[in-house]
Amino acid sequence: MTPLTVEEFFRSKREPLQLELLNPDCALERVIESPTISNPGLVLTGYPPRYTGRRVQVLGETEMEYLASLPDGDMRTRVEAFLELDMPAVVVTKGQEVPVPLLDAACKRRVPLFRSQLKTGDFYRRLQPYLEEAFAPTTTMHGSLADVYGVGLLYVGRSGIGKSECVLDLVERGHRLVADDVVRITRRGNDILIGRALDLQGHHMEIRGIGIVDIRALFGIRAIRQQKRIEVVVQLEDWDTEATYNRTGLVVEKVEVLGVEIPKVVVPLNPGKNITVVSEVVAMDHLLKYAGTHSAELFDRRLREAMQPVRDYLEEDYE
Repeated sequence: MTPLTVEEFFRSKREPLQLELLNPDCALERVIESPTISNPGLVLTGYPPRYTGRRVQVLGETEMEYLASLPDGDMRTRVEAFLELDMPAVVVTKGQEVPVPLLDAACKRRVPLFRSQLKTGDFYRRLQPYLEEAFAPTTTMHGSLADVYGVGLLYVGRSGIGKSECVLDLVERGHRLVADDVVRITRRGNDILIGRALDLQGHHMEIRGIGIVDIRALFGIRAIRQQKRIEVVVQLEDWDTEATYNRTGLVVEKVEVLGVEIPKVVVPLNPGKNITVVSEVVAMDHLLKYAGTHSAELFDRRLREAMQPVRDYLEEDYE
């Protein structure tokens, strides 16, 4: 993962966070090492043991009012002691006036000092998702990702087995492409995987015999998505007469990606199989399970109930 510098943070969020850099001659190459935002109230009062460094420090209205209540000498002592600690940047929210001792100490230590016009709560809400995404575990997988009936299907399998052709057919039927060939996967929270295309790759697709095509240009904006949650992995395999495939759906296979387990469906390919329709069924069946209806389990239950009288009769037959 590329380190997140204060310079990159300022470039990316300058307008959304309404940031103003108050000391341009600072060390913008400082690295933000945590997705957590800190409020250094206790540190300003002179109690630094609970301070956690390498985080963006936010000074809200309460902190600034506290500093304003101090005599000039005490204020200078507190802010200098605060800025001597290891931190990437300091942000003063709500467009508040920054006292001279704070600005002087930031310039002396070359700590980037920003001012935002946003209220503290709004600033937190807008910055936190950005930091969480920047620090989220990420990997790449060889495959194709499509949005089918709102379900993210990630197609995997050997090179040339037909992943791209399957997704292309789905797009022609009104579904949407997210990424082809290489899928960038990010974990959000504990159990959500978000897939997207690489930046340079965009929504281009390689079709053997034709070459690289631009799905957005060919099918329009409705044929693509920028990102999608991955909900089912569809593994395409060559048909193997010696292999045993799942025929009831009672056993749910799973695959682990970035520590998250997601359902996996293995689809063996043989001539004449309509993999596009199979994919639509996979998506609809997933939606049905999400709604609380597991078709295979319901059928199994009804079958066992129907067989119960025969089972009872055989148990009572002692001949």
